[in-house]
Amino acid sequence: MIVVTGATGNVGRALVGRLVAEGQSVRAVSRRDAEHAALPSGVEVTRLESADLFEGASKLFLHVQATGDRTGTVLDRARAAGVRHVVMLSSGIIQEGADETHPVHVMHARAEQLVRDSGLEWTFLRPNAFSTNALQWAGQIREGDTVRGPFADAVTAPIHEDDIAAVAERSLLDAGHHGAVHRLTGPEAVTNAGQVATIGRALGRDLTYVEVPIEEVEADFFPDMPRQAVRAVLKSFAALVGSQPEITSAVEEVTGRPARTFAQWAEDHKADFVR
Repeated sequence: MIVVTGATGNVGRALVGRLVAEGQSVRAVSRRDAEHAALPSGVEVTRLESADLFEGASKLFLHVQATGDRTGTVLDRARAAGVRHVVMLSSGIIQEGADETHPVHVMHARAEQLVRDSGLEWTFLRPNAFSTNALQWAGQIREGDTVRGPFADAVTAPIHEDDIAAVAERSLLDAGHHGAVHRLTGPEAVTNAGQVATIGRALGRDLTYVEVPIEEVEADFFPDMPRQAVRAVLKSFAALVGSQPEITSAVEEVTGRPARTFAQWAEDHKADFVR
């Protein structure tokens, strides 16, 4: 039995589908009930607080944003129940020379330390930019051919969520990943403006990204996050303008096939940008 937290998120949903296709028994953790979780048949859907969360389980996929401040307790319960290996979805912000005061760094570094201290065997996945971040523009694209936002020339190497799930799958099922840190990226650099243009090509439309001052849109970014944290995140985004993003071959090394391009992601997600 493999317990998957964050099972109805982008990566978790893709991972559950992959594990089921491999014939694995999956217990999916979600705030939604089984009917609304819309996961494959045969998947057991439960809540994080369930008393039998780890009954019969040997492995755990840990999504820190799903477990939050209960991460330590979840790990303690997993170990006590006999779980042996945890694959944690961390963040590429964890690296040498990083700003250790950045709120995203703080959250993931603390969680990684909890995992290290748990006594469980572990694997860390550290993806950089997600292709699904482009969904922030879906509303504007549904309404017209112009996307307004900051940092048109910010450069990332966005990764398809299913590529992250594929690495998680192999890390859970194959030998040789204990103590491994997999830094995950897409295969090519692309700007924000380039991403919007790529989505347009997938839709058969000519989309344009119009840069606006950050002051005009700051309130729309992460509305539930404290403003100090939002400013730290936006500072990180600003640093990506004209940058050379990290590009790794980890997806291919782990899964045996190259990471998918942003154009492939856009084709897979065309329905998300149509009314």
